Amino acid sequence: MTDNNQNLSYEPLPGQERYVAPLDETPLQDVDKVDESAPASSMWSDAWRTLRKNPLFIVSGILIVFIIFIALFPGVFTKLDPKYCNLDNSLAEPEAGHPFGYDFQGCDVFARTIYGTRTSLSVGLLTTIIVVIIGTLIGAIAGFFGGWVDAVLSRIIDIFYSIPFLLGAIVVLQMFRTSSSIWKVVFVLALFGWVSTARIARGSVMEAKNLEFNTASTALGSTPMRNLFSHIIPNALAPIIVIGTTSLGSFIVSEATLSFLGLGLPTTVVSWGGDISQAQVNLMTNPMVLFYPSVALAITVLSFIMMGDAVKDALDPKSRTA
Repeated sequence: MTDNNQNLSYEPLPGQERYVAPLDETPLQDVDKVDESAPASSMWSDAWRTLRKNPLFIVSGILIVFIIFIALFPGVFTKLDPKYCNLDNSLAEPEAGHPFGYDFQGCDVFARTIYGTRTSLSVGLLTTIIVVIIGTLIGAIAGFFGGWVDAVLSRIIDIFYSIPFLLGAIVVLQMFRTSSSIWKVVFVLALFGWVSTARIARGSVMEAKNLEFNTASTALGSTPMRNLFSHIIPNALAPIIVIGTTSLGSFIVSEATLSFLGLGLPTTVVSWGGDISQAQVNLMTNPMVLFYPSVALAITVLSFIMMGDAVKDALDPKSRTA
């Protein structure tokens, strides 16, 4: 039986012959060949190449640079004092040198809109920096050590997460209403704004600590804390940067909302939220006084949201919708 099977051979029917090209005509080595002369690539360099080709990033980047320039050098756009008011000019129409007209107190609306950029942008940037630092540290420690440390920190995160953001800020600001400072608003917004960053950082660190580079670093004698701060957190920063960029616009809106309610920045500080709050009295008779700071606020927030979406697409291609 075995001999008969060994003598059997397959003979293809007509039309079933198979052609195999000679090896020298199919240089397979060129298919898998790596260009060793090409520069080394990383996630950040790949993300930058993607961002440079993204129209959303270009438009938002131009707007953000322009907004930052206004905040740093408001004197380039107007020589007027935003705090100088003359009741004789109350709700006066636009004129030469005063393109936006005057508000109810007789202040120049254009000057206050320009100088309000610095205040609103400062609150957003400072709050974002504090939120990213606190949220990243708490989330990274919880995700890296796990066990009872993760359980305790996760319950603290859940407690703060259950508190409505604006409601909590309003309550705390009402308690310390006698204190008038931009730092008060920044710290209150950061007090309730770090939770989302911490949750993102925790999940990202839990994913990164199981990768091969952490195991190799531990095998070479690296301590857990060194692994955390030198290897794991830098490799878990991508989603943290995304949520930080997006949250910046939300913090600017939150400051404007609190100032609109009279609980945010003091009236002596020029801000978009304060101007919008004062302009609501004349909304029916002179809506343009409210229109200009509202448009400036909307453009700024939209710019940072667009930037966040572009960065998200570059750092996390799986999240792209198109």
